[in-house]
Amino acid sequence: MAARRILTLGTTTLLVAVITLGCSRKQAETDPMRDRTEPPPTTTNPPPAATDDYDAEAAAMERAIVSLQQAIYFEFDQSDLSAEARDELQRKAEVLRTYPEIRIRIEGHCDERGTVEYNLALGERRAEAARQYLVDLGIDPDRMTTVSYGEERPAVAGSNEAAWSQNRRDEFVPLGV
Repeated sequence: MAARRILTLGTTTLLVAVITLGCSRKQAETDPMRDRTEPPPTTTNPPPAATDDYDAEAAAMERAIVSLQQAIYFEFDQSDLSAEARDELQRKAEVLRTYPEIRIRIEGHCDERGTVEYNLALGERRAEAARQYLVDLGIDPDRMTTVSYGEERPAVAGSNEAAWSQNRRDEFVPLGV
């Protein structure tokens, strides 16, 4: 009886070993990925060229946004565009042509001199002057809105010409990006 148990136990162990070896050998023979040195391609990672294209497009869009955000400046009590302001607006028009999905808000600002009402009106004239120039350059007027903040949002604190000259400006805020 004891010999039969040993024989049965030995046979069972041998049978398990043969099955295990047979399965692992079969696995090795049928697994084409086993001997590969590189990982299989995945669908979650785009090919390098696509990533490079995306990075280049994203960088170009970032540069465009920064370009659009450049302020233009005005002389005291003026809403006429200087030559520098017109040059900057021409650059903005190029960006807006390249990226038709971008809309902008043009914000008119003034220095602290003058009444609140006067500065709100002057800020509006400044924003409208920039908007109209962009329209004249072929930019759809529906892509632009204007608002005047008058003297309420100074860029630079101070009551001197250095501060005032920085506060007499139009700022451009990209929307829909």
